[in-house]
Amino acid sequence: MLKLAPNPTEFYDEIALAEFTAWLYKTKKPPSFVNRLTKGTQRSINELIPEKVHRVITFAIENMVKAVLSGTKYITPKPFPAVSLKQREEKVRKVIQIYTRAASAEGAITGAGGILMGLADFPAFLGIKMKMLFEIAASYGYDVRELRERLFMLYVFKLTFASQETRNETIDIIENWEEYQEKFPEGLEEFDWKDFQLEYRDYMDLAKLAQLIPIIGAGVGAIANFKLSSKLADTAMQCYRSRYFDWDAAR
Repeated sequence: MLKLAPNPTEFYDEIALAEFTAWLYKTKKPPSFVNRLTKGTQRSINELIPEKVHRVITFAIENMVKAVLSGTKYITPKPFPAVSLKQREEKVRKVIQIYTRAASAEGAITGAGGILMGLADFPAFLGIKMKMLFEIAASYGYDVRELRERLFMLYVFKLTFASQETRNETIDIIENWEEYQEKFPEGLEEFDWKDFQLEYRDYMDLAKLAQLIPIIGAGVGAIANFKLSSKLADTAMQCYRSRYFDWDAAR
């Protein structure tokens, strides 16, 4: 009896679906006691900061992210014309390797310079993370020149660098993206920038505070940037897998 050889593409898809399902289960977990305690402490600290200061920081982060989003789209390759998820993710992993190494090197350089250079880390590291997201999106076949694709990347970013409570809210948007995106406005102005910057700042403060300390800052910066960019890359892969499997199921 003739036996058909297993299809490597289908086998890859099955593994990817299993990984995605496990990630989704882990991502949707309820906030732990430590999560709630940390979030409560950060909320109390933020309430002590005058609203005028929040507006200034929000304005700065909003315009910094918009500048990166607007500038990066002109130097991002066209959607990758692959025929399988396996081909796309082989390219994605090459992209991730390049950008996580670049992020680690950038963290080491700015970390070695103490507080002043540490301030320069914020826009530089943000630019690397955003450029990586653009490359990943294109590798999955999406045209990042479209506003809705750039908004999707913002939600991927928010899902990565946020409290567990916010992650639970954001993953619902990711899972129902096709339906949710129909409600979007024509521009980026309606995006909740204040919530975005508060979540991102709180998360990054906890992860990168030691980078500002002289002597050890370089090592801390290199490790922190590598781990943070790797976390963003993994989240992005799972989010785009979510869209892929929805599309595949509808065929």
